[in-house]
Amino acid sequence: MKRALRDALFLARFDLKYLLRQRETLMWTFLMPGLFFYFIGTVTGGAGFAPDPTRPSPIDVELPYTLPTLAPVNATESAGSPESVPQVDLSAEPLLAALQARLEAQNFSVRFTDRETSTETAQGAAAKRLVWPPLPPEHATWSAALAAGVAVQPRLVANRAGNAASLDQLRVNQALAALLLDLTVLDLRETPLEAHAFEALAQEPRALHLNQHSAGQRPAPPLGFEQTIPGTMIMFTLLILLTGGSILLIQERRAGLFRRLASSPISIGALLVGKWIARMGLAVIQLAFSMVLGVVLFDMDWGPALGAVCVLLLLWGAFCASLSLYLSTVARTEGQMTGMAIIGSMMLAALGGCWWPIEITPGWMQDLAGCLPTGWAMGAMHNLVHFGQGVESVLGYFAALAGATILLLFLGTRRFRYE
Repeated sequence: MKRALRDALFLARFDLKYLLRQRETLMWTFLMPGLFFYFIGTVTGGAGFAPDPTRPSPIDVELPYTLPTLAPVNATESAGSPESVPQVDLSAEPLLAALQARLEAQNFSVRFTDRETSTETAQGAAAKRLVWPPLPPEHATWSAALAAGVAVQPRLVANRAGNAASLDQLRVNQALAALLLDLTVLDLRETPLEAHAFEALAQEPRALHLNQHSAGQRPAPPLGFEQTIPGTMIMFTLLILLTGGSILLIQERRAGLFRRLASSPISIGALLVGKWIARMGLAVIQLAFSMVLGVVLFDMDWGPALGAVCVLLLLWGAFCASLSLYLSTVARTEGQMTGMAIIGSMMLAALGGCWWPIEITPGWMQDLAGCLPTGWAMGAMHNLVHFGQGVESVLGYFAALAGATILLLFLGTRRFRYE
């Protein structure tokens, strides 16, 4: 027993040193994770999947004229903060006052600006402008123009795209629809467009009430580095062990090294254990380095259950090592193994939630991720790191990874041949 363990550790040290001398292994273990962390984490940090519902979103109401200001504005304040919103005089523009109230009800922070000022500030990171058309020359205000029957069609201009832009448009449409309903009621009552008319209308009891109850707080999925760092770690460990780890075993078999070992005192059990330990050691080095890199360079917080996170990563490394050993008995050539490693790793990473939060995907994709090892690893990682849940929430994931590891190790040892 002691001899077998000594032989296994000897082979493990030799294999691990050989793997770490390969330029490809060094690049994908120590260089590429940091680059992926930075670029993908930076890009996805502002993806807009889960905007903060408590923080008002700044929006400029761009007018063809300048409204009088009631109080001086501190120009040094950041745009969108309550201190930087101009205090304008809306006494002559009750329509715009009502619009501001409706936009604020949709959680917008409204700033009225003229065409020239809005053009200068339109390059902001979250610039949204509700552009009003030119005012007819025969009217002094838009409230007067609307009372005279002039149609107005404000247009939303935003420098965002995708889901974030659609959400902005929806909220603006809701505000404009509510304002249109107010104007319709006032017109039917033949009430002048004055500020107190809108205020009195807002105070009236509603004939229709919506009884709504909260279904619970919707957990916001991780974004930016919180998603990218764990996802990249899971994907890269799988990719490195299936390329460098499995291909090396195939090369050794084709070169006849296993036949030579068969004639040595080293048993087949010691050989397989040594090969597995070497790949497990490579996985531990890659995962540990990535964890430290995430903390040092990107201020990654691994949550309150750091011990459980480490156990999860050890289980993932063991799974990848066992899968590497098993696939090396399935593929016959380096080309076959390379194809299986790259295509398989990419598919498992995409479908398992390594590339994006699985919480934002359709239901069928979330169900599929629950059947994949990458989905188990990322699900446990999200629960422990992002959602702050306890160890009991990931015991099922741990059991699934441990079971898959044992099964692959069993199949790999049964299929292993010296040639």
